[in-house]
Amino acid sequence: MSLIRAIFVILGLVLTSLVLIPCQLVAKAFGWKKAMRTLPWWWHRAAIRLMGIRVHVHGAPSPARPLLITANHVSWLDITVIGSLMPLSYIAKSEVAGWPIFGTLAKLQRTVFVERERRAKTGAVAGEIAERMTGGDVMVLFAEGTSSNGTHVLPFKSSLVGGAAKAIEAAKGSATVQPLAINYTHLDGLPIGRFYKTQVAWYGDMEMASHLWWVLRHGVIDVHVAFGEAVPFNGGAERKAMTKRVEETVRRMVGEATAGRLGESEAVEEPH
Repeated sequence: MSLIRAIFVILGLVLTSLVLIPCQLVAKAFGWKKAMRTLPWWWHRAAIRLMGIRVHVHGAPSPARPLLITANHVSWLDITVIGSLMPLSYIAKSEVAGWPIFGTLAKLQRTVFVERERRAKTGAVAGEIAERMTGGDVMVLFAEGTSSNGTHVLPFKSSLVGGAAKAIEAAKGSATVQPLAINYTHLDGLPIGRFYKTQVAWYGDMEMASHLWWVLRHGVIDVHVAFGEAVPFNGGAERKAMTKRVEETVRRMVGEATAGRLGESEAVEEPH
């Protein structure tokens, strides 16, 4: 049955992509911003249903703009889980652009790629992020800089938040920063213990293809996504304090999700 399930999911994802990717290419060609933001959201919404991912949302995204969301990072699944919540784009390391399939999807979602080793391009990237944020795009930053094994939150890197600070300064204003915690808690309705939590997570030198196949073959995965309190951020010297603050909030919410103390939650609603 797991093989049949995996084949069904792959066919569904292919069909969804065949419909929505050409639409996104047309939207990009004509500069239709609303469509460019909305189409990837629809794709992610379809993907989580096909893969059997149940997203439980705690809190809500801030309505303030410009908005930067800082999240912990457990798996490539995070991109689809968070992407299913609302129209948004990501700030990602440049290596992602070269990933098979996922690199193409990232480009179609208008991801801003950062070359961390080439500081000469920092200003140009900051300007692009600033333009996107001031234009109304919600940007998501995985502030750990890499994915974890799912059992704990890695230290947030102030240098990454600092890059966003430069973008805010380039826009000659301030922005709102909102922490976001993501935690995979159940597999087929049963609590995920330490062993299976590291199976759901994608980190280190794990192969993408084998991990993707494992996810497609397994049953329903429950993931809890919690929005923390949004705070104003003026960039500059505040970046280290801001990084510490959002890291502590995310770490606390991940722990609460593991212990089942986040309170009542609701699965994401259908897009309108």
